[in-house]
Amino acid sequence: MRILQGLLALAGLGVVAWVFLTTWDAVVHGHPAYAVLLGLTALGCLVLLWWSFRPRAAVPRWRTALALVGCLLLAGWLAGLAWLRPFVAVEPALSAMASTATVIVTESPTGIVMVPGLDPSATGIVFQPGARVDARAYVAILRPLVDAGYTVVIPKQPLGIAFLATGAFESARDSHPEITQWVVGGHSLGGTVAAIDAEDHQFDAGGTVSALLLYGSYPASDMSTSLSTAVLSVSGTLDGLATPADIEASRADLPAEASFVPVVGAVHAFFGDYGPQPGDGTPTISHDDARAQIGQVSLDFVSSLVPR
Repeated sequence: MRILQGLLALAGLGVVAWVFLTTWDAVVHGHPAYAVLLGLTALGCLVLLWWSFRPRAAVPRWRTALALVGCLLLAGWLAGLAWLRPFVAVEPALSAMASTATVIVTESPTGIVMVPGLDPSATGIVFQPGARVDARAYVAILRPLVDAGYTVVIPKQPLGIAFLATGAFESARDSHPEITQWVVGGHSLGGTVAAIDAEDHQFDAGGTVSALLLYGSYPASDMSTSLSTAVLSVSGTLDGLATPADIEASRADLPAEASFVPVVGAVHAFFGDYGPQPGDGTPTISHDDARAQIGQVSLDFVSSLVPR
């Protein structure tokens, strides 16, 4: 048993080292929850490694069985920690993080806020990242909205999971009382959570959600009659994760007036800048071309909204 505990402790230290060495930038710029878990895991594994080599007398069978259960739980914990390893933002998203005279970018441990430097609109956007994706990966594709005068808030989700950031919209609204109309949106799992926010806050007094913007995403339940906001669903025709069939099926779950725009040749990972994603399709257009199309159709959609 001590050998198994020692091996698991070494494996845990290896997982932590692997995550830090390969995704350090994303961990540092992400929500602190994941970094804290990595640190606590490393500390726990060091203690377990010391304990596994510590001389001790024979133990009862029940303690051996309990230790075995603990080893199984630790193995599951390490597998989950490895799965949570984030996708790191790449160019041009990293360069888009720089502020200019017309776009002011502010980063905090819990989010990224882009504010127009001149003539800001009373409409803002809260955009939820896809699962485990570095929040910075969406800055370049959403920056055209800020250039046009719209404030954009990108939450940093705990552990990179949108369902752990369900209060992000309310937090953004409270922080920006000058904005009277909101668009909630998201990529992949982030869009699913954004759809929930749209349904829950469409009739709020002040800071109303007026529109839902989906990137390679769809709602988790039928909102065809309960959602009264404008909806734009942008998808890639070669998306291997939110497939064209998935998007087509989502028509029944969204209002009849929802707009659907396919980007021909685009894949799931083209809705952000974080490199290729396992299980995705093979694109037939360039990422730059897809980004430009997605950015333009998003801008046209937000610009078409009539303030309430």
